[in-house]
Amino acid sequence: MAKIKKNSHKILYRKYSSNIKYIMMVLTVLIITFFLPKQPRFRYEFQKGKVWLNKDLVSPFSFAILKTNPQVTTDKQDALENVLPIYRYSPELYTAVEEAYSNEFDVKWRGNAFPEEEKTPNKIASLKLLKSIYEKGIIAVNPKHQKGRKYYDISLLNNNISKTISTQDVFTVQTALDYFNTTFTSTKVKEKEVVMNLVEDHLQPNIVFDEKLTAIVQNNTINSLSTTRGMVQKGELIIAKNNVIDDEVYQKLQSFKETYEAQTKTIGDSKLVYLGQILLVGFILSLLMVFLSMFRKDIFSDNRQLSLLLLIITMLLLALTWSIKLNLPSLYYIPFCIVPIIIRILFDTRLALYLHLLVILIAGFFVPNSFEFVFYQVTAGMVAIYSIRNLIKREQLLLSALFILTAYFICFVGIALLRDGSFQEIEWINFVPFIISVLLSLLAYPLIYAFERVFGITSDVALIELTNTNNKLLRELAFKAPGTFQHSLQVANLAEAAIFKIGGNSLLVRAGALYHDIGKIENPQYFIENQNTTLSPHDKLPYEQSAQIIIKHVHKGIEITRRHQLPESVIDFIRTHHGNTRVDYFYQSFLKNSPEKFVDENIFRYPGPIPFSKETGVLMLADSVEAASRSIKNPNAQNINDLVERIINYKLEQNQLDNCDLTLKDIETIKLIFKTMLMSIYHVRIDYLQNV
Repeated sequence: MAKIKKNSHKILYRKYSSNIKYIMMVLTVLIITFFLPKQPRFRYEFQKGKVWLNKDLVSPFSFAILKTNPQVTTDKQDALENVLPIYRYSPELYTAVEEAYSNEFDVKWRGNAFPEEEKTPNKIASLKLLKSIYEKGIIAVNPKHQKGRKYYDISLLNNNISKTISTQDVFTVQTALDYFNTTFTSTKVKEKEVVMNLVEDHLQPNIVFDEKLTAIVQNNTINSLSTTRGMVQKGELIIAKNNVIDDEVYQKLQSFKETYEAQTKTIGDSKLVYLGQILLVGFILSLLMVFLSMFRKDIFSDNRQLSLLLLIITMLLLALTWSIKLNLPSLYYIPFCIVPIIIRILFDTRLALYLHLLVILIAGFFVPNSFEFVFYQVTAGMVAIYSIRNLIKREQLLLSALFILTAYFICFVGIALLRDGSFQEIEWINFVPFIISVLLSLLAYPLIYAFERVFGITSDVALIELTNTNNKLLRELAFKAPGTFQHSLQVANLAEAAIFKIGGNSLLVRAGALYHDIGKIENPQYFIENQNTTLSPHDKLPYEQSAQIIIKHVHKGIEITRRHQLPESVIDFIRTHHGNTRVDYFYQSFLKNSPEKFVDENIFRYPGPIPFSKETGVLMLADSVEAASRSIKNPNAQNINDLVERIINYKLEQNQLDNCDLTLKDIETIKLIFKTMLMSIYHVRIDYLQNV
């Protein structure tokens, strides 16, 4: 009872697994549509310089014509040019200067032993002149405001009263000193020199730039600028059919679109918009499910793989939604090409292209210039898929990124020339988002690794790592069971050549072939290819026990590979490479030597299952043919031909290939490849070459 309870969740999962995929699809639709912008979509697409092919467009409401960004920028620059820098006049500064000057004057006069009777007249005259200078004002000139000119206008603020003056009308420290020097008269040179030094020490600006107040005035001026230029009245014709969209009309259309979208945020029914999104996204994902059920039944029946596809779609569309809400300057920053790259490497070309098209179709409803967006992304996605036929080296991902960037560049220049008809009008800065997008697409490599681990999917990258003969497990096989290792290498070569010819995953076949006999590591001496003496350990064992030792290498292989965390797709080759055939040598020996005993045939039969794919079927044939070929005493063309025909026909008679997708034509092709390769291995000369 406890065991039944423990496995009850697995029983329920198997019972309702067919429904889980539909629940996942519904949840995906709800999640995507919940976060998408909820406002009606503007129905018209337009481009500057193109012909308006829709019906005459009449304004359904009055709206202001928005200025273009360059016009707004120009207006701001003009407005800022007209805002004078604000300087504050500080009359109280002279009071402090006067006191300090008087004190120092007395000290200096006595220190130089000048006549006492001349002190007061000189002091009064210099203070009077100094006061007049401060009353007129001493300015601290700002080079930023000069702009290469000697004088510039300012707005002078004195007791909260502003007036416009030129810097020519006030003193600088230097002009004030020069003025004092020419105006102040003294009968003695030494006395005047002392006074001039004192004045120079006490001249400081009392007209100072008020940066904070100037910035406030500038901001207020900019904020008060109008962003519109004129109006389009309700019922007024915006553009007639077949007219060219010039700059003026384009700005009207752009203004109409923005006003429409702003109004629909408050007027449109968001619930109906949500319903529309559910219908469209749901329909697109339904097409995906139909495609998988028709052409990729393996993914359709595997909820883990299906959940990965739905997760990728959801992640990318949520990234799009996030970008729209953040008002990114360009939606081309989003690496849409990461989808076809990941799907191509994890699955296949057809699914990658199909899924990419579905994602772009959904995204097209929420981006400006939908056709242009779809054109960019579809062409770049196709290039991404074509550039990664097989990811064998890491630099292929960098080359793919370069090809994608080239595709974007060709589309960018082509569309720009189509729109403006001039290289000079191309705004190259707008290509930067595409560069960022391509760089972000390189994140596909770590994401592929993460998806492999989480969802149990085997990519070509993982298979390449597994087929490296320096792999720890393969090195152990080569050391403990060198004969089995050599057999596995030959099987890998035969199976890979055959599957490449008939169509299939050659990397997967090679990996399966290299590990299919890994279980022989446990008792290598019980297998003939590892025996180097005429004596066999089976000679001292009952036939039933010998058969079980041989059969056990399948169970041991599964156990070892799972312990080393090999993918299930590779372990499948271990399970199926003998199917449910008998260990005929020991079975026939038992019948011959113990005819009176009852024989349980299952003791001598492999547990299966039989091969269920092209790849596992080809491996079974390659394994049997290669093993049998080692027993040929006189390898010639006829013997090899007879052996291949006999082995493969026997597998067919035993119904071992019933569940795989091999056709009769495929089997004939496999036979021919096996014969050709075995003749090459055993250096057999073809008949027509015998006399050469």
